[in-house]
Formats: sequence, structure tokens, C-alpha cells
Amino acid sequence: MPQIYWTTLHSRLHQTLRKKSLLPAGSKILIAVSGGQDSLCLGKLLLDLSLKWDWEIAIAHCDHQWSTDEGIAERVSEVATSWQLPFYLKVAQALKETEAAARKWRYQALIEIAQEQNFDCIVTGHTKSDRAETFLYNLIRGAGGDGLSALSWKRSLNQEIDLVRPILNIYRQETLEFCHQFDLPIWFDTVNEDKKYARNRIRGDLIPYLQNNFNPKVENALAQTAELLKGDVEFLEAIAQELLEKAQEKNQLNRPILRDAPLAIQRRAIRQFLPKVMSKQANFEQIETVVELVTAPNKSRTSTLPGGAIGEVDGDWIIFSY
Repeated sequence: MPQIYWTTLHSRLHQTLRKKSLLPAGSKILIAVSGGQDSLCLGKLLLDLSLKWDWEIAIAHCDHQWSTDEGIAERVSEVATSWQLPFYLKVAQALKETEAAARKWRYQALIEIAQEQNFDCIVTGHTKSDRAETFLYNLIRGAGGDGLSALSWKRSLNQEIDLVRPILNIYRQETLEFCHQFDLPIWFDTVNEDKKYARNRIRGDLIPYLQNNFNPKVENALAQTAELLKGDVEFLEAIAQELLEKAQEKNQLNRPILRDAPLAIQRRAIRQFLPKVMSKQANFEQIETVVELVTAPNKSRTSTLPGGAIGEVDGDWIIFSY
């Protein structure tokens, strides 16, 4: 390994960890390494900082078993060996070649490793550039504040394991420069260049267009907006939870209590409630059908919701039955 130098990125990450309390001293950390520049940069930074923070760290890699993945697992294993870190591998079986399927499987695989090896948290190399791209991706899909504020610094995956993204204030260009500085063996994944994937078109076409024609610092602007929205969403969710606790009685909702609340809080309270009577997370249209019942005439009802549930107005209540 080249001699370790304390760079600006080392200092920034160290200060970020102290300020945001993301990875407490003594944590057991599983670093998700894809082989690309962002995860290699993150791995090297955490390795160098581990003596200061007394962490126990290891490398995990998820092999999709796609033709474009051939050789990546071996490369990441070699990196882990050179860093003298434990290496854990999960291999997919007949995984569908879509962004959504791959993402869902990777998180499941990482959670399995963390549970098997007793890690406190999983860290990923998502950057400020990723946050900007995710903002645009979700905006185009019609997401609300929750979707636009996605890619938070930290969230719970279950009762034992947190997901942490420590380099959300670092640009992709900076991780590339860092990898070159330390001669890290970046794996250039051809999938990241395939324009059939929406995220790649956002990264390769839309972001550069916005930078050239609207705002050279558009990545920072979008990431900043996502950060601001995250705080707003957390506040609104807490208020909605308080409202739901007052309005809910078993499988029914009190209309006068809901009616007195602002529409934005009504929507959030109803969205929090619906998974109790539905088989999956409610979409916008399903939430709106229930919102309309808050002020609808007696005996008004929804169409059938997933799982066979139906909401019907009965005086001051919306009663859900199956």
C-alpha cells in the first residue's frame, strides 16, 4: 500500500462524523464495496480513520452474477486482503437485471451479512452527486417530499442495524481524484454507462445539461434542497403521528379530528394508517380516496384497496372492513 497521507477528504469526513454522530467510536462497521470509485474512496477513508475511532471494520460485496460483473468480486477481495480486512461475499441466484431488483437484493444481502457477523451498521459510498441524481429521478417519477429527500445520512434497517452514508457531502469527482491519488484499483462498471437505465441518463445527460445551461453547481443545489426537505419531512411525520394517535380507534378513523388538521397532515396521517388495513404501502391515488372520505357524505366509500379492504363513512367515522 502507498504511504498514508492525511488529505482534505480525511479531515472533512472526520469532522462530519463528529458533527453528525454517524459512526460512534467502537462501532462494528460493514463497508459495502462495489469496486467503483465511490465505495473504494469510502473504504480507504474509513480504514485510515479506524485507529482514531476504534472501529472494527470489514468489506462486503454483492455479486449479481450478471455477465458484466465477471471479475469484480475477485478484485474487491484483493482490495480487502491488501487492506488486511475481513471480506464477505453474497452471490445472487437468477437475479432480474433491473435497477430496482438489484437494489432490493443488495440491501437484503448486506443485512444478512451484518446479522450473521454481528455488525452494528452498514455503510455505503453514496455521494452528493448521487443525492442530486436521486432527487431528479424521484421528481420525474412524481414523488413527494419523502422521495425527494431520499438518501439520508442515516436510517434504521431493523432494530439492530443502521444504514449510514458518510460521504453525502463529497462529490463524485472528488472520490475519483482521491482514488487516483492513492492508486486505488477502480473497477469501471459498463452497466453505469448503459443508457437504458434512467439513472445513467440522468447522470450522463441531464445533470451535464443543467450544469451547462442553468447552474454549474446544480448538484450542490439539488442536494441542499434534499437536505432541507429531510428536516421538513421528519417534522411533518411527527405531527402526523400525533394526529393519527388521536384519530385512530382500531380499524377506523375519526373524521372531525382529521378534518381540523391541515390537508398535508391529513395525508400523512392516513398514509401512516393505511398499511394497517392494506397488504402493501399505499400510493397517492389510494391515499386521496381516503382523504376524500374525511368530508364526504354519509355512506360514501372507497373502491377496494389492496388486500380487499374498503373504507366507508359511518357518521363521524371512516370504518375499514375486509
